[in-house]
Amino acid sequence: MSATAPGLGHALDISSTSPTPFGRLVLVELRKTWDTRAGLWLLISTAILTGLVMAIQLAVVVAQDLQVSYNDFLTSTNFSIGLLLPVIGILLLTSEWSQRTAMVTFSLEPRRPHVIAAKFVVGIALAVVAVVIALVLAAICNALYGALSGDTVVWDQSVQQTAYFVLLQVIGMLTGFAFAALLLNSPAAIVLYMVYSFVIPTIFGLGAALIGWFEDIRPWIDFNDAQTGLFDGTGMSGSEWTHFAVSGLIWLVVPLTIGVSRVLRAEVK
Repeated sequence: MSATAPGLGHALDISSTSPTPFGRLVLVELRKTWDTRAGLWLLISTAILTGLVMAIQLAVVVAQDLQVSYNDFLTSTNFSIGLLLPVIGILLLTSEWSQRTAMVTFSLEPRRPHVIAAKFVVGIALAVVAVVIALVLAAICNALYGALSGDTVVWDQSVQQTAYFVLLQVIGMLTGFAFAALLLNSPAAIVLYMVYSFVIPTIFGLGAALIGWFEDIRPWIDFNDAQTGLFDGTGMSGSEWTHFAVSGLIWLVVPLTIGVSRVLRAEVK
């Protein structure tokens, strides 16, 4: 490839220029998550809220002389992490469009699939980091519980339960990412995710309670309900995994596919 600079009379040959390594794209996208005040404080708030939830739980169980275990402390973080991680996933993608940096990003790296893949990797990495932080905080709180209450400390988190916990957070992150790709607008994607998380499950629950035939199809279309086995760590049967796959196809795979296709073709303004 060559380009002629106006008035210079010679061509600028950039055909031998090496493409940007994928690892560098990942590092750049990771840096973007805390480069803005909104992104930085969202990350800080996620860590603070996770620790605060555990601290409150610790104070309550010690004051009321309740029996808890390591898994109880970890499960309590599902709400704080599960609520904020998808928002981080949303901002990973929509910030390019809401802050009008997409033109710069796609000019420096015209290969849009590589940019999207880098954001995808960063989202999964942040979900894993959040899980590691939650595991560490839960261990600290469980140890403090044993020291303050004098009761035997129970470490009941199995490898399978930990894997379910990781999968649950990754799914939440990717669902937010999918909604972001679908709408390319931060407020709209956040509202859609909140509706998906709180309003739709309520509607599905009411429908299943009032309409007989809807109760039969609910497991196939309610992705939140299909993740119950992951949430409580009890595991899922073969039929439950099937419900998980079908409902996940509806609420995660299809929006993500349509959204990524839109990003690849969207006009940058």
